[in-house]
Amino acid sequence: MSDRGVWIRMSSGPNSARSHKAPPSRAEGFGPDGHEGVHMSCRLVARRRLLPAIVVVGLAVAGAAAQQQRPRIPPTGTIKKIRDDLYVIPGAGGNTTVFVTQGGVVLVDTKLPNNGEAILNQVRSVTDKPVSTIVNTHSHPDHVGSNEYFPASVDVVTHENTRKWMAANPRVASNPAAMPDRTFTDRMTLGSGDDRIDLYYFGAGHTNGDAFVVFPVPRAMAAGDMFAWKMAPLIDPMAGGSVLALPDSLEKALNVIPDVDTVIEGHGDLNTWEGFRDYVQFNRALVDAAKAGMGKKTAEEIAAGLKPKFPVFTKEELLTDMEYGGTPLSRAVINVNVAFQELGKR
Repeated sequence: MSDRGVWIRMSSGPNSARSHKAPPSRAEGFGPDGHEGVHMSCRLVARRRLLPAIVVVGLAVAGAAAQQQRPRIPPTGTIKKIRDDLYVIPGAGGNTTVFVTQGGVVLVDTKLPNNGEAILNQVRSVTDKPVSTIVNTHSHPDHVGSNEYFPASVDVVTHENTRKWMAANPRVASNPAAMPDRTFTDRMTLGSGDDRIDLYYFGAGHTNGDAFVVFPVPRAMAAGDMFAWKMAPLIDPMAGGSVLALPDSLEKALNVIPDVDTVIEGHGDLNTWEGFRDYVQFNRALVDAAKAGMGKKTAEEIAAGLKPKFPVFTKEELLTDMEYGGTPLSRAVINVNVAFQELGKR
């Protein structure tokens, strides 16, 4: 969700089965919650020289609201059943999807560091089967942070670009147990029959390694941070993200992935396929409006112009459990500015 250079720092809890390193202290970059980099900090973003628009808009638009009500990271939440053998665990970073198969438990994303034991405790409340597979939707630590807690025998699967970003960071690469064992390029199928899982990649967006994880029998999809909190996604250019490419990638997912009823957002509540379709249309409209308005309107004016047709994605209130601050409208303004930056480089 944030600047890759700030975020990609992984540590193990004291009970880690995959590593015995002590967790970094706050002096090493962790926030007041014990988790690092989780609040949108313009100072940290500027330090990594991300797109200037993110710095400017994040300070001017999102900063005031975030300072008035700076949310704390909620702990790992209680596991919730979606349907059949499919569950979700909220909190402590990204949502963790839990799929109980005949051969073991498949986890999609493992939250921030030091949450492995809490995840496993929730899994054990619904099944005694061991964790056999972890699928990471992308490389950010609020989604891969607790990989290393699980035994080295667990099969870790990611898109090939996600593996590259993880390997490029010394703290991740120094712990092979946290790294992917297998990768895919466009599509991969895990399991069969009732246990089947289809992995899809359609191009850049939040990063350039975002995987969509589809469960055909439960008719559900884990979207990672390509769809989170019912707001425009944060774009991480340091990890290959692109707001201009985002609508194309989302539209491919909408048109190619079949028979989904429930969408598990990367953060936030469950959604529907219809809600995902509305979100895809919103991101296309945002980019089209940015292209048409560049040099003529401000980012604030363009984002405000989207409110009548897309009120859900342009709310001005902080969302419940929105850990990293900001509002849907402020995120839309940020992404219009990011679009201006990307268009200016063409």
